[in-house]
Amino acid sequence: MPNLTHVESSAIEAVGYDPVRRSLYLRFVNGGRYVYYGVPQEVHKDFMAAPSKGQFFAHHIRPVFTRYSEW
Repeated sequence: MPNLTHVESSAIEAVGYDPVRRSLYLRFVNGGRYVYYGVPQEVHKDFMAAPSKGQFFAHHIRPVFTRYSEW
């Protein structure tokens, strides 16, 4: 698992990304921890640059990529 980076968000606490596995690791403020597979590096880059991490997640990650249980 990659190191997590704290992000400013009311919903998402920290984000990690593994470019080899194209895996996005998310830790939510409510305690949920999930990994999304098949996430291109460009999507991770756009996510980290987004002014609203929660909105980007809701529109560009959650409905598109497969979520796996907590890590």
